[in-house]
Amino acid sequence: MLKKLGIDQSIVQMYGELSPSARKIANYIQRHPFAILTMSVADIAAASKTSKATVSRFFRQLGYRSHQQAKEELLKLREGGLPLAKAEEIENDQLCNDLKLLKNTFDGIEASQLINITKLIVTAPKISIIGFRNSYPLALHFRQQLKQIRGAVRILPQPGQTLSEELVDLEKEDLVILLGFRRRPKGFGQLVESLKGKSIILLTDPSGQIFNQQVEHILVCHLGNDNAFDSYSAPMSVISMLCNKVYQSINKNGEGHRRIEKISSLYKQLDELSAK
Repeated sequence: MLKKLGIDQSIVQMYGELSPSARKIANYIQRHPFAILTMSVADIAAASKTSKATVSRFFRQLGYRSHQQAKEELLKLREGGLPLAKAEEIENDQLCNDLKLLKNTFDGIEASQLINITKLIVTAPKISIIGFRNSYPLALHFRQQLKQIRGAVRILPQPGQTLSEELVDLEKEDLVILLGFRRRPKGFGQLVESLKGKSIILLTDPSGQIFNQQVEHILVCHLGNDNAFDSYSAPMSVISMLCNKVYQSINKNGEGHRRIEKISSLYKQLDELSAK
């Protein structure tokens, strides 16, 4: 089926076989790629100076049953993480959008779950934090915060390295924190399966709930679908919350603060941080 190629590629492949009127539609969509999402068949016909019947035939020539099916495919791609806006000119409030995502995320987290996750992070002998692609900088930040208040926290994979040599050393009591947001690498499912029997906390978007039965805890963070690029305000906020709760727990006997003081002393000794 042509539609397996995607709309843009299908247009390119079929362009030579299109009628002059259908080419007008193709030209218009190539110049205005969001028209499929935001405009009706009648609107596309008017904008391309063709007819509704020609627009309907155009989508069928590309391998779709209708304009609606093409629209649904694009929406599905966006939900999968493809950078694609729902409107050609986005006029929305970033702050309001992020506040909505934060509320939806935190509304879905139970207090009892946070207590259990905090306990796991505090008591685990070793913690491995794993993230790929867009999840990697989040994992790096998570590790950096935890390292200030407890030891034996590492990030995986190391640059240019594979995971197998690292995972083989995991003990039953160790904790794995997985960050797997949409557009995960192809082998992510195999990775989750290979960690069977280990304590796993998964931070993910709603699409990652398919791994719910394979991990001990799952925290679903909402990234939004309206803009071309995902918002990571919710995952970063969840990471901040978890680290603060871990600090509060560890610092009940002053252990967390003593570690921070030791690190601060080394900063001065090694002259690593600017005073400004």
